[in-house]
Amino acid sequence: MSSEDWILLLSSSDAIRIEIAKGRLEAEGILSVIHNKKDSNYGFGSVELHVRREDYLKAKNLLDA
Repeated sequence: MSSEDWILLLSSSDAIRIEIAKGRLEAEGILSVIHNKKDSNYGFGSVELHVRREDYLKAKNLLDA
């Protein structure tokens, strides 16, 4: 699978929010990956949650509900 198969679903400065969203997706059988782009020294940046392109709409609808 290439990086083009994945799409950004959610971005937040709150890593816990992203972990909770990942858990909800996994409970529904949706594979997701977390990319932590926060600077470890200063805490600036964001944490991103990516899903496969084919799961994007299902994942978005699940998290929006």
